[in-house]
Amino acid sequence: MSVVTREQAVSYRLRVNRLVERLSAGSYEEAAFVGLQDTAPRDALLGLHARVTDCEPSGWEHPSLIQTYSPRDAVYVLPRKDFGVFTLGRLPLAAEAVRRIVEVADNVCRLLDGRELRGGLPGLRAACPSGRIALRWTTSSLWVREVPRPDVDVDAAREELCRRHVHRFGPTTPKAFAWWAGLSPADARQIWDGVSSELLEVDFDGTPAWILRTDEAGLLEATRPRGVRLLVAPDLRLLGRDRDGRFIAPGLRALTSAADSFHPNGVLVDGRIVGAWGRKAGKVDVVLTEHLEPHQYDELAAEVSAFPIPGAHLATW
Repeated sequence: MSVVTREQAVSYRLRVNRLVERLSAGSYEEAAFVGLQDTAPRDALLGLHARVTDCEPSGWEHPSLIQTYSPRDAVYVLPRKDFGVFTLGRLPLAAEAVRRIVEVADNVCRLLDGRELRGGLPGLRAACPSGRIALRWTTSSLWVREVPRPDVDVDAAREELCRRHVHRFGPTTPKAFAWWAGLSPADARQIWDGVSSELLEVDFDGTPAWILRTDEAGLLEATRPRGVRLLVAPDLRLLGRDRDGRFIAPGLRALTSAADSFHPNGVLVDGRIVGAWGRKAGKVDVVLTEHLEPHQYDELAAEVSAFPIPGAHLATW
């Protein structure tokens, strides 16, 4: 059995999530492969910026992308062509539970009546796994519209959702998959078992965990990345937010003493979190817990100035 250290896992996750070498300009679909959470204003846009060269201010609404509540009932920016994976793929396995979701979606669609309406509709979050509800969050307003139900096999969508989780967040566990996908532990375990032949168990710092068999070489050969990235809070899960700092989780473990309610995001330098940052409009405030080399300060300033946010600038140190 392969032995994986936390440093290898973090290095692998950062690389496979495109946070080491940026994708070419316009590669928004690939950047959103497992979805980008957009809970805080424009988190998804800044997540795209961290992954895509020359990210545009309108990148979050690129035609290749779509928004809905998924997974865990948070607003996500998703690949449009994979909409079914992130909606139908998280339907519960019990037929009665699915029937209730379909009924709620029917009610929401009747209220919409072919229009795009401002959010706040009854049952909106519960209806989104139906695959019939898309959102458009402008940071000031949430708009809702009906879309055609994706023409995909539901079981295949569930398994693909699991594969994507393991590929981008491995080494991982059925428990972590259940939380991330917003599924019950029992449903997640059954879906996990459906792809078990594609998985490989590893020793993750003394804890059993799994990866895709095809990812073994990439994980074991992962080296600490170099360079500076400003990570939004959802991306900090890649460094392990559970109690032991291994697996993605709701955020129980602080990664830096610099983080607070105004600085919820992370400063990543050479694969380590060395500070926190927050912003108000274009003003970006950074708090560091380590001294940086002059070239690293320059990289940090360049990251901020390249933000696809009007008037983005680094606050005075």
